[in-house]
Amino acid sequence: MSLTIILAILIDFFIGEPKKYHPLAGYGYLTNRVETLFRNPVHTAVQQKIMGLIAMTSLLTPFVCLIYFLNQWETFSLFLSPIVLYFCIAAKSLKQHSNLVIQSLEADDLELAKKKVSMIVSRETKKMTLTDIYKATIESILENGADAIFAPIFWYIIVGPSGAILYRLSNTLDAMWGYKNQRFIHFGWAAARFDDILNWIPARLTAISYALLGRTTLAFTCWKNQAHLLDSPNAGPVMTAGAGALDIQLGGPAWYHGQQKNKIFFGTKKITGIDDINRANLLIIQSLFLWVFILLMIDFLGGSFA
Repeated sequence: MSLTIILAILIDFFIGEPKKYHPLAGYGYLTNRVETLFRNPVHTAVQQKIMGLIAMTSLLTPFVCLIYFLNQWETFSLFLSPIVLYFCIAAKSLKQHSNLVIQSLEADDLELAKKKVSMIVSRETKKMTLTDIYKATIESILENGADAIFAPIFWYIIVGPSGAILYRLSNTLDAMWGYKNQRFIHFGWAAARFDDILNWIPARLTAISYALLGRTTLAFTCWKNQAHLLDSPNAGPVMTAGAGALDIQLGGPAWYHGQQKNKIFFGTKKITGIDDINRANLLIIQSLFLWVFILLMIDFLGGSFA
């Protein structure tokens, strides 16, 4: 188990996400096609939820079953499992995108920085201040650390390659359909709830990792007092623990679809700076090393490094 995870991490470290022909890009195209077949605005709320559930199931089941049955072959398990997990994680891509924001800021190109931030957040960036850019970037690092690194690894540990694929594809569906707008509030309900379920344990393990590797007491205090005030049941623990671990203030008002949303401030009262983006990236790397170390110890005690 540990060997496969380490190999997947190393492949991601040296190669990163494919610039062309990433499987998730093709999956995104397929998802849009399935949406056109199943989503009908004239349907009632209940009908849209049912059709969304059917659409989600049709997009998950074939791929999960394919990986499950392929994994029964020893050759696949040995050689292709690391490749499957590699496609499910995005540690290097996360760092690369945040580094592009830093480079833009260091070049005093605020507009370019906003453009780079827009590639990793769903909020509007046109009215962002420097502090807004810092906070949005760090929030993306912390949340995507859970979604794009630790959750796929967790489900690989629990179920194997099919678990990693199930999580990654469901998370992609949530990213595409999980919006609370007129288009998706009912149709995307099943995808959003299923992603919440799959993320519940990994998010809290990620939050614990952040807390242990940063300002531990502050992290757990912020998690306890602030997590429930955030909209997402899983992003709440992750981001509040991360903000506390880094001893910085995150959150605050942000613009979505032309409207300002008065999101709460969370973390501490320390103003966020550009150096905190690097600190957030370091926290992700340290957490990844912690997970690998624990897995190696588990395998060592169990007498297996498969």
